[in-house]
Amino acid sequence: MRTIMIMAAGAILIAGAMQLTKANADQPIQRTDLVQNDIDVPGHEAVQVRVDFAPGAFAPKHHHPGEEIAYVIEGSLEYELDGRKPVTLKAGQSLFIPSGVAHSARNVGDGKASELATYIVTKGSPLVVPVK
Repeated sequence: MRTIMIMAAGAILIAGAMQLTKANADQPIQRTDLVQNDIDVPGHEAVQVRVDFAPGAFAPKHHHPGEEIAYVIEGSLEYELDGRKPVTLKAGQSLFIPSGVAHSARNVGDGKASELATYIVTKGSPLVVPVK
């Protein structure tokens, strides 16, 4: 009896984990917070985030309360910054996005694309500010 209960509990845990994995895989863009720390510049902090884009995923126009350095880890991402021509970056390439500049990003490759986004931003401000 005890063995059956343990096996049933294990099956429930496995099924739940599979649903959680599927739910995360269905998200077109996933953000994973890596680092958030004060820096020597008063009122500012450094934030580092991994952003994973499903094929065709699009991050609509937004800006940040500070600078961003985007480094493409895998795949191909097209960035469109206000006032500039779109630029497509592949794994190993990076882009500097000035403070307050509205921009968007799109996965233009066939598979998943990922970036490492490093921000130097005003502490206590929302990291991502949507542009209407």
